[in-house]
Amino acid sequence: MKLEGEVRIPSGCAISAVISREGKRMTGESIIHSMIPMHDRSNGLGGGFAAYGIYPEYRELYAFHIFFDDNTTRRECESILKEGFEIVQAETIPIRIIPEITDIPLIWRYFVSPLPSVLHRLQLDEKEFVARTVMDINTKFKGAYVFSSGKNMGVFKAVGYPEDVGEFYRLDEYDGWAWTVHGRYPTNTPGWWGGAHPFALLDYTIVHNGEISSYDANRRFIEMFGYKCNLLTDTEVITYIIDYLHRRLGMPLDDVAKVIAAPFWSELESGRFSPEETAKIRHFRNVYSSLLITGPFSIILGFNNGIMALNDRLKLRSMVAAEKGDTVYVSSEECSIRTMSPDVDRIWSPRGGEPIIVTLDK
Repeated sequence: MKLEGEVRIPSGCAISAVISREGKRMTGESIIHSMIPMHDRSNGLGGGFAAYGIYPEYRELYAFHIFFDDNTTRRECESILKEGFEIVQAETIPIRIIPEITDIPLIWRYFVSPLPSVLHRLQLDEKEFVARTVMDINTKFKGAYVFSSGKNMGVFKAVGYPEDVGEFYRLDEYDGWAWTVHGRYPTNTPGWWGGAHPFALLDYTIVHNGEISSYDANRRFIEMFGYKCNLLTDTEVITYIIDYLHRRLGMPLDDVAKVIAAPFWSELESGRFSPEETAKIRHFRNVYSSLLITGPFSIILGFNNGIMALNDRLKLRSMVAAEKGDTVYVSSEECSIRTMSPDVDRIWSPRGGEPIIVTLDK
């Protein structure tokens, strides 16, 4: 029996990310290794990666990664896709069978382009059409789940430890300019393939350590705009909030951070912010109060031009950032970063509620 002080309490899940500002492509090997020193933060019920820049030969096409229960469901889903898309390439995602990953569904990817005639008939831009298609399949199509749907990027996730998930998907064979990863320690939601992080819609991906106590309020608000939260975990709603604020409303990411991790009222009264900034934050807090995320969290957002890392205002979950040349690292722990770059130029702990936003130089 272990005594108090002899058991490590890691405060939940592990997250990590790496991005090259210059767009240099890196294999997934380094980000996989970054999770090994944080192994105890996971319990084997979910692990996953998001990778950006991995499909340059199909960069203008949407890459759908889909789990299927069986081939009958796959064929039915493909017939639905053909009604709205040209399917340029359809194939199984290569995997490496390992004993640590079990209960494997059918895992396919499709490189698709929305049919112009359909977009014209529905009067939708292609991103909105893709987002609605993903929601329809995931909500109405039993036995099929689209877990990645962006351009020149992909999500790879499973039930297992992240190190095993990376080996399972052969991520050492992919090259990307940015990677994020998650090791899951679910506390009040089930562990299943679709419930592993990252959660994705279009090119937005979220990995999250923490718990969203505001989930019901967040979900009720976002579902008024056509989003459906049905993946049995609270993190899913963060992805949809960011898609709504950033893509649909055109809000800059630093303002998105002020909505979901808003400054306290006391900070606004302290004179810390300029009058213009104070007025803007008050507006956000009044208009988007239901999109304020409460509870302990640290998140990393991936998107088509970079990453954003963000803590809750009280910084109840750990997060460390570092730089080495043009490369930026973010992780739950410094030891994780040191596996990727032992001798960084700069390392720091971001303040709660203040985002780190890193974008490509070109």
